[in-house]
Amino acid sequence: MIAEIIMNSSVRNLDKTFDYSIPFDMEDKIHIGSRVLVKFGNIKELKEGFVVNIKDKSDFEVKDISKVEEKDFIDEEKVNLAKWMSKRYFCNVSECIKLMLPPGTGTNNLENRAKEKTARFIRLAKSIDEIEFDIESKKIKSDKHIRALRMLDKISEIPSKEFEEIADVSSAVLKTLEKNGYIEFYENAVERNPFLHKVVASTNNLKLTDEQQSAFKAVENTLDDMMNSEFLLFGVTGSGKTEVYLQLIEKVLEMGKTSVMLVPEISLTPQTVDRFIARFGQEKIAVLHSKLSVGERYDQWYKIKNGEAKIVIGARSAIFAPVSDLGLIIIDEEHDSSYKSETTPRYNVKDVARYLAKEYSIPIIFGSATPDMDTYFKAQNGYIELLELTKRANNASLPNVKIVDMRQELSNGNRTSISMNLYDKIKQNLENKKQTILFLNRRGYSTFIMCRDCGYVAKCKNCNIALTYHSKENRLRCHYCGYEVLPFNVCPECSGKSIKYSGSGTQKLEEEVHNIFPNAKTIRMDVDTVSKKNSHEDILNKFKNEDIDILIGTQMIVKGHHFPRVTLVGVIFADGSLNIDDYRANERTFQILTQVAGRAGRDKDAGNVVIQTYNPDNLAIEYAKKQDYKQFYNTEIKIRKQLKYPPFCDIILIGFSSENEISVIKSAKSMYKIIKDKIITEKLPIILYKPVPAPVDRIKNKIRWRLIIKCKLDDRIIEALNRSINELNSLNIKDVKTVIDINPINMM
Repeated sequence: MIAEIIMNSSVRNLDKTFDYSIPFDMEDKIHIGSRVLVKFGNIKELKEGFVVNIKDKSDFEVKDISKVEEKDFIDEEKVNLAKWMSKRYFCNVSECIKLMLPPGTGTNNLENRAKEKTARFIRLAKSIDEIEFDIESKKIKSDKHIRALRMLDKISEIPSKEFEEIADVSSAVLKTLEKNGYIEFYENAVERNPFLHKVVASTNNLKLTDEQQSAFKAVENTLDDMMNSEFLLFGVTGSGKTEVYLQLIEKVLEMGKTSVMLVPEISLTPQTVDRFIARFGQEKIAVLHSKLSVGERYDQWYKIKNGEAKIVIGARSAIFAPVSDLGLIIIDEEHDSSYKSETTPRYNVKDVARYLAKEYSIPIIFGSATPDMDTYFKAQNGYIELLELTKRANNASLPNVKIVDMRQELSNGNRTSISMNLYDKIKQNLENKKQTILFLNRRGYSTFIMCRDCGYVAKCKNCNIALTYHSKENRLRCHYCGYEVLPFNVCPECSGKSIKYSGSGTQKLEEEVHNIFPNAKTIRMDVDTVSKKNSHEDILNKFKNEDIDILIGTQMIVKGHHFPRVTLVGVIFADGSLNIDDYRANERTFQILTQVAGRAGRDKDAGNVVIQTYNPDNLAIEYAKKQDYKQFYNTEIKIRKQLKYPPFCDIILIGFSSENEISVIKSAKSMYKIIKDKIITEKLPIILYKPVPAPVDRIKNKIRWRLIIKCKLDDRIIEALNRSINELNSLNIKDVKTVIDINPINMM
């Protein structure tokens, strides 16, 4: 038998199959999806590959497979998914397969990978009748020995260390019992359980509102009929989308199938997990996200693969969980940019979910209060069934939103980040013992440092980007490459001393709040405060359960959270997302403002939102004030159509980067010519723009160029672009990295 193997490599020229003979003693162990080690070329050490096909014979003289990993493998369906992804996202099949492997198994050394955790267990080696006879005949005299043996009779399986604590005996006592043949030790697997210390009160199904019931029934019908359907659950913030998810998942459980529930931020996962544990218990649930240890993720992966977990919750990568009986996919907060990968493979989780839903003939639910323009466009045009929740589930009213013009604040002499209107409302909230959220989507202390004498701005030495000042560490830091340097008091350009720290980040805002409200208890949540394991969950729990008045944070505090005592939300700088070089600037601004506003007044008390801006007349800000998605959509879709932006086309960004500027320019211009020739000869419906330097033209000391394509992506164009990459590679331009990104999140 012959195995067709794809090598574990990102080298484009190796993205093809190589034939290897399957030794007779491995025939029962190797199948499509197996991971193997083989002798490749003249390389001395063995190299890893993945079996993607098995056939009877080869046209070549072939080597034997040297070793097979019998446990950590994927199935044939995942191999087919990887092949589909590699074509669509212009990368190697092996790069896609690695997304689907058990966590912690990405090294070429099969001996040095994440493995199941084992512990030393203890059990009786004789029957209890024999032991009791020896006790009666005084063969066993020690009280400790007798107590330990009788306790072991009542416990079926326990680690020896745990038993020592429970029985209050030493390891020496157990060794004596082992020596005398009464007990035996053995190794057994133990689960690294991320829910181990969670104590969550159980809950029952809530009575659905008429709108919720209508949405539930629509999806339930497709579950009963095993239909591949797509739904947009479009509900205002606090409308009870999660309760609909919970009851649909219960239906899928009754059918004996597994549900995958995706959430966008790691910070949302603990809250979601708590609600699911409260409803379904720990045993049925597995969670996958990057803040778990490698061992915990490995055990959760196998809990899913072994069919023990019927509900999978996680961030983007959870879509690749080894589910064999998939019944439902839910993508909550579907508009969120984190569902699109910004590293190779640059996949969109919605595309992968659609592929899987078709394979399994199951429904997908996209949920959001502020849907992605493309998703809502599909719903408006009948490609997705629209399910609407127009009211908050507990009949709470939407918050009152006030726009504050910060230009007027400046003219009135207010130089702080807190407007007088917001100050009054925070003060009132503190007096009423209610909670406040302050949102600022910039971490750090100051966003840049400038010399007012000559205009010099402190920039990263590796990237063409301003450094951000972090006061706690007293460092200037680059948020692209991590470069750090001490701040300066004298300008390195003109030796002037008029150094100004400009702009505000969450650190500076926290300091200002302490100065203005010295008695208020605050907590901050941003990338700098959630670096440790469980830190995001700890912060959210402290804010929810302890006597903390104000939560200050970036976008990770915006989406999905339910804080009953929050009655005020302040948006400190609403213009941040308006000032980016991206056609989605208005959409992102509207989404983030509507989402953050939705954190206020979710319980019985009325909510207030204060949006501070220097652009009060901007349409995105005006519509966010009204929390009117449809009005925003109807305005924005006309602009998109006129300018031929998504959803009326796909944007494909081809990026080139290298330390050698000449090579980058040569690659970019060569690719432009290759694609232009194909457009002419193959009559491809593509708008091709000439290559230019990227907006951030240097990151990590690498020069960056790009070219942009507009088209309606189809198989013909995907195939042409794959051929174009191969032609560019054949030119052998050294040390240039080329990436193709479909509808990229970051246009920089």
